Amino acid sequence: MTLLSFVVPAYRVQGYLRECLDSILEQPYDDLEVIGVDDASPDDSGEILIEYAERDPRVRPVRLAENVGLGPARNIGLDRAAGEYVWFVDGDDWLVPGCLPHVVDRLDATRPDVLIVDHVRAHWNNVGTRSAMREVFPEPPGETTFRLVERPETMRLLHTAWNRLVRREFLVERGLRFEPGWYEDVSFSYPVLMVAERIGVLDRICLNYRQRRTGAITRTRGDRHFEVFAQWHRVFRLMDRWDATVEALRPDVFERMIWHYLTVLGNGERIAPELRPAFFAQIHADYVRFLPPQGYPVPPGVDGLKHRLVAAGRWRTFSALRDANQAAETARRTARKVKRRVLPVARRAARKARNAALREYYRGELHRPLDPTLAVFAAYWYRGYACNPAAIYAAARRLAPQVRGVWIVRRDRVDTLPPGVEYVVAGTREYYRVLARARWLVNNVNFPDFVRKRPGTVHLQTHHGTPVKVMGLDQQRYPMGARGMDFAKLLSRVDRWDFSVSSNSFSTQMWERAYPATYTTLEVGYPRNDRLALATPEECRQVRKELGIGLDEHVVLYAPTHREHLPGWRPPFDPDRMCEVLGPAGRLLMRSHYFHDRDRRPRGPLAGGVLDVSTHDRVEDLYLAADVLVTDYSSAMFDYAVLDRPIVVYAPDWDAYRVARGVYFDLIAESPGPVALDFPALLELFRSDALRSPEAEKHRQRFRARFCALDDGHAAERVVRRVFLDEPAGTEATRRSPY
Repeated sequence: MTLLSFVVPAYRVQGYLRECLDSILEQPYDDLEVIGVDDASPDDSGEILIEYAERDPRVRPVRLAENVGLGPARNIGLDRAAGEYVWFVDGDDWLVPGCLPHVVDRLDATRPDVLIVDHVRAHWNNVGTRSAMREVFPEPPGETTFRLVERPETMRLLHTAWNRLVRREFLVERGLRFEPGWYEDVSFSYPVLMVAERIGVLDRICLNYRQRRTGAITRTRGDRHFEVFAQWHRVFRLMDRWDATVEALRPDVFERMIWHYLTVLGNGERIAPELRPAFFAQIHADYVRFLPPQGYPVPPGVDGLKHRLVAAGRWRTFSALRDANQAAETARRTARKVKRRVLPVARRAARKARNAALREYYRGELHRPLDPTLAVFAAYWYRGYACNPAAIYAAARRLAPQVRGVWIVRRDRVDTLPPGVEYVVAGTREYYRVLARARWLVNNVNFPDFVRKRPGTVHLQTHHGTPVKVMGLDQQRYPMGARGMDFAKLLSRVDRWDFSVSSNSFSTQMWERAYPATYTTLEVGYPRNDRLALATPEECRQVRKELGIGLDEHVVLYAPTHREHLPGWRPPFDPDRMCEVLGPAGRLLMRSHYFHDRDRRPRGPLAGGVLDVSTHDRVEDLYLAADVLVTDYSSAMFDYAVLDRPIVVYAPDWDAYRVARGVYFDLIAESPGPVALDFPALLELFRSDALRSPEAEKHRQRFRARFCALDDGHAAERVVRRVFLDEPAGTEATRRSPY
C-alpha cells in the first residue's frame, strides 16, 4: 500500500500549480501518489495536471465535467486515493523542501488517526508569519498521541484540511467527508478531531499557506460568507449523534464557533457594510440556539465583551465599538505615515525646479480631456522602436489608421527610429503631455511610477520574453537577483494594466503568479515573432546581404542573457576557438544583452570571422540571418524556435544560476536542443554536428509544440483587433485574471 496520497484540487490556480506539484514530487521520499482533481477549471490547470502525469506515474489526474467546488472535489480525490494517509493540499500552496521524511518518521512511530503539521503564512510580499502552534503547544507534544478531550486546546490551531494528514480508513469508517459550499473545512476538520482516537502534532513547518494578494475567498466580498453558518450547524448535528465523550467538548466547540463567526464579521474584505447587521443577527441566533447548558469559556478582555454583546443581540453597540477601534487604529497609522514622510518630502524639495515644474504640468494635463485617437508606445525603458510594441504599432497603422501612434524614446536613440514614426523625447514637456492624455499606453516594461491610470485609458503590457528565470513577486525569494526592487511599487504599476499579452499558456501561468492583478490576459502569441513566422527565404537572403554575410557562410548567433546577481559577468566563451571549430565557412555573431548597451562600442567586424552585433537595433534580423542559435537562459530561444532551426543551450553556470536567480522550469531537462555545461562540451557539439541529430530534432519539436504554437504570424493583428478596435475575442485565448 502507498503510504501517502496527496489530493490536490485545482481551480484557477494555473500560476501556482506547478510549484505545488514540484514541492510534492521533488521531496526526498517516493512512496506517494498525487490525485490531481481538475474541477472544470477554465484555465490551464487541467492541462498542467496531464502534463505532470505524462512525466511522472505518481500523478493521477481526474478531470471533472462541471465545477463542483472545493469540498466535493476533495471527496472525489479521496475516493480515488490508495494511500494509508491522505493529505489535502490546495493547488496554490506548497510543501517545505525536505519535510516529508520527518512526516513519514512521525507516522511510522505513532500511527495516528490524524497528524497535524505546522505551517507558515506566505504573504505576497515574501513575508512569512508563523501559525499559532507555539501558542497552543508551548511544550511540543513530541511523539505523544492523545484524544481531543484530553487536549481541547488543539482546536485553536487553524481548522483547515491542508495542515493535517488523516488516516484514510479512519475517514471511511467514520463516514467523514467534505460538504459543498464555502468554509467546507469547518465541518470536516473539527469532527475529524472530535472522533479521532490518536491525534499527533508535528512541531515542524511543512507547508506554505499562500496569502494571495487578491482572488481568495477570504478577500472576496459577498453574501456567500453566510455559508459559514450551515457548516457550523453540521458540526453540531454530528455532535448530537455521537457519544458522551464528544458531548464533553461542546463548550469548547461553541467558543470556537463564536470566535470564527466574529473573525468573519470583523474582516472588511468579506462582509460588506450593508450585510453586517444580518450577519450579526445570525450569530446571535446561533448563540442562543447552541449555547451549552453548562456554559462555555468566555474569553477575557475586548473579545469577551464582543461575546457578551452577541449574547444580548446588541448590534448597534457592537458596531459602535468596532468603529471606535478602527478610528483609533487609523489615527495610529496616520501618525506613523507622517513620521515616515518627513525625509522623502525633504528629498523631493531638493529636486531640480525644472523637473518639479514638468510634473506639475503633467498633473494639470491629467485634468484635460483624453485624446481619443492617441496611442503612446514605448519599449525597453525608451531605448527605441522595438519588440512587441513595434509590431503592434505597425499592425495598428494598417488595421486602425484612425489611431495616432507616438513613440517615447531617449534623446540618444532618436536616430534609430524608422522614417515616418512620430515620437517625443523622454523627459520633455511633450513627453508628459502625451502620457497624460493618451487613450492607449503600450509598453513591454512598465511606465514610470508617476504615471496615473485615468478613467477611459487602456494600458497594454506586452512583456518582452517567455520567462525562464523567475519574475515579479517570485523574485523576492531570490534576493541576489532582486536588488533595489520595490515590490509594493511594482504591484502599483501592475495594477494599471488592462491587458497582458502572453505568448503561450506557460507564460500565462507564470505571469498570473508573478504579477497578480485584475488585467485580462491575451494569450495570442508574441507580435514580435510575426515577422519570423512569415519570413521568406528572400527576406533572409536580404538580411544577410545587409549584414555583410555571404549566402554560403554558416552563421552562429551567440546571445547570452545578463546576470543581475553578477554585475559585469562575462561568460566563459572564447570566440576565436569557436571560429576555429566552425571552419573557414563559419561566421560568429555575438550579441550582448540590452542591459549592457551603455558599455558597448559599435565595433562591427572583428578578427577571425566574428561580428559584434550588440548595437544592431532589430534582433529579428539576426535571427533570420543565423543558422544556429547559442544561448543560455535568454528568452531568445523561444523566439528563435519559431524559425525551427537548431538551438544549443550553453549553461556553464546552471547550478549557480538557478539557485541565485531562480528558474521556472528545468531548462536542462526540457531544452530546445543539445545542452553544453562547459566550453569544451560546446565545441564538441559543433565538431560532431550533434546539434542536428535526431535527438536534437526531437527536443526542438517538443519545445516548439509547448511554447511556439500560437506564433502563426498574426499575433499583432489579434492584439490590435481586441485592444484598439474592441472586437470580440476570436480563436485566441482571452482570459480574465482570477484576481
